[in-house]
Amino acid sequence: MRLSSLPKTTKATVRGVVLAVSLVEVLSRFAFLRIKRGKALSLRDRAVWLHQACGIILRRLSMEVSVSGSIPKGGLVVSNHLSHLDILLYAAVMPCVFVSKSEVLAWPMFGILARCGATIFVERSRVHGVNHPAHQIAEVLRREIPVILFPEGTSTDGSIVLPFRSALFEPAIVTHSSIRCAAVAYSASDGVEADLCYYGEIAFFPHLLGVLARKSVEGKIAFGEDIRADDRKTASNTSWRKVAAMRKDIKRAPVSNNEFAQAE
Repeated sequence: MRLSSLPKTTKATVRGVVLAVSLVEVLSRFAFLRIKRGKALSLRDRAVWLHQACGIILRRLSMEVSVSGSIPKGGLVVSNHLSHLDILLYAAVMPCVFVSKSEVLAWPMFGILARCGATIFVERSRVHGVNHPAHQIAEVLRREIPVILFPEGTSTDGSIVLPFRSALFEPAIVTHSSIRCAAVAYSASDGVEADLCYYGEIAFFPHLLGVLARKSVEGKIAFGEDIRADDRKTASNTSWRKVAAMRKDIKRAPVSNNEFAQAE
């Protein structure tokens, strides 16, 4: 019997076990890699590890990813934000470092995954909460590793792209790094995109189980062109307009499939 034909509760349970086992496995690989190297891993090592880990997890959960546009090799990548699944999708497509809210650290196992993957955490409740992350972002950009930023500051149900916050665009301006616009979208054979979005007061575990219970889930990523800007305000406003337009396009039309290469 195929997994997709099982009752939703059974599918969620089976995939939940697969997810838990996969997380333990990839975290064990991280520990082994550190022991093998005999020293702390570099930013690129950790980005590559996260790329491999997320590729494994998505494949085992039978979630598909389609990509259009040129995959960036470095620079700041700014995207709309819909779900914790966004991290799995982007990292499966390319080695990268994420900028995330500090609350992610409290998520069971996913918090550890984010920390091991060199995620840069922002404490938005602190007055100067972006100063240290800005320095960290600049350091990653100088090493030519893509940095994924969700400038809306929160995830949404996909009905709108919220205005972008400009503060964390500054590191790209200072380091003269490229700024690439991107958009993410989802579809499910037995639901609508909003069912897969993690937003508002939705609880983490019920949402995760609901996603795992879906018959099939496909994520779509579209990469646009680099934008030009001399200051962070211009960068945030210009990229917001482009990402909002890309969101409309990616929801209307299918995206051509690109295989993200990662062997288990």
